Amino acid sequence: MSLEKPTRTKSLWQKNYNINDKVSQFTVGKDRETDLFLAKYDVLGSLAHIQMLESIGLLTANELQVLQQELKLIYQYIQSGTFQIQEGIEDVHSQVEFLLTEKLGEVGKKIHSGRSRNDQVLVDLKLYLRNELKELCIEVKQFFDLLISLSETYKEILLVGYTHFQVAMPSSFGMWFGAYAESLTDDLLVVLSAYKIANQNPLGSAAGYGTSFPLNRKMTTELLGFEDLNYNSVYAQMTRGKTEKVVAFAIGSVASTLNKLASDVCLYMSQNFDFLTFPKELTTGSSIMPHKKNPDVFELIRAKCNRLVALPNEIHLILANMPSGYHRDLQLIKENIIPAFQEIKDCIQIASYMLENVIVRENIVEDEKYKYIFSVEAVNQEVLKGMSFRDAYKKIGLEIENGIFEPVKMVKHTHEGSIGNLCNEQIQAKMQKVWQDFEFEKAEKMYDLVK
Repeated sequence: MSLEKPTRTKSLWQKNYNINDKVSQFTVGKDRETDLFLAKYDVLGSLAHIQMLESIGLLTANELQVLQQELKLIYQYIQSGTFQIQEGIEDVHSQVEFLLTEKLGEVGKKIHSGRSRNDQVLVDLKLYLRNELKELCIEVKQFFDLLISLSETYKEILLVGYTHFQVAMPSSFGMWFGAYAESLTDDLLVVLSAYKIANQNPLGSAAGYGTSFPLNRKMTTELLGFEDLNYNSVYAQMTRGKTEKVVAFAIGSVASTLNKLASDVCLYMSQNFDFLTFPKELTTGSSIMPHKKNPDVFELIRAKCNRLVALPNEIHLILANMPSGYHRDLQLIKENIIPAFQEIKDCIQIASYMLENVIVRENIVEDEKYKYIFSVEAVNQEVLKGMSFRDAYKKIGLEIENGIFEPVKMVKHTHEGSIGNLCNEQIQAKMQKVWQDFEFEKAEKMYDLVK
């Protein structure tokens, strides 16, 4: 098989020969598409880097000024949605530098001093992940607020609790909605951990082994609003992939909560349960069964969330057996993690829309088949009168066995987190505490670079 004629690809590593077209296409892969999501962060990282370069004498004040002006124009170009990575240009880093050198000549070539594409893409990804995690938190918080509101609205309406798919004990819609709200507070703790890992500056680690230039890495950390540095240059490079995997775990944690909620809804909508429903226009039908109202939205939420839960394992398998240092395998992780953010946000948004229109069935527990959910209540009443729990259990058990059990369908629980004491205010306080720990305001400082 003969080799194809090489073609010219503009890249930061270009030498005095051209790369084979097949090799170029295969190695570039989907970088042009995925790098569009990183473009504004590449400009922000470059603005911080050149300000630092001027401070250590590698750029003049005039060079800094013209570079800043041009990078801010490129940033506006990106924000307008018209920025593209041109055909034949390898990635966003090459595109930005190409635009600078095309406009400014030799000055444009100076922005790469003290950097490698390795730490450049690392800082782009960390800034991107940090911002996307913030947006995810906003979506989660809004969904949390909705669930708390629904919990308060329906706290008096009893629901049937199941264990082993068997009728078990009284629950309530207030408890059910509130349970998923509190689950989200723990999910945000996982997101917080991911955010803190992403919120560390790798810029200045170069190819993973530092540089002979006297870089001021604390300065770029401050300019970009990072909480801290990845200090060790080798470890800074090792965070590529690791950070994305931790972020994927955080996305998967939120997805797990949504998945379970969606599964409950699918079950509760079925005619066998009939605990809740939705307006007909929010459900789908059957091509041959005119009576059907299918929970397709929640079935798709369930499936999409299962796919998101699998994401950390996909990333792990890319990283498996990979030694320290940069490897091109890492490029593929962008294709996994970037679409995941939109998918989890889409799931939260449609779940919120559906639950805003939920129709809750009242008087569910009046159905004869649910009479035994009150058996534990009857046992407890006997205990309160002085009988031992084991004797009370036997007494009510015999009444059930002999068909003479008649429940009192009243529930007056008082302990924290029970039907009569949901503790929604305390759950809201937990959420607020986690939210404050993110300290999003500091990260917003990076946008001062483009003012």
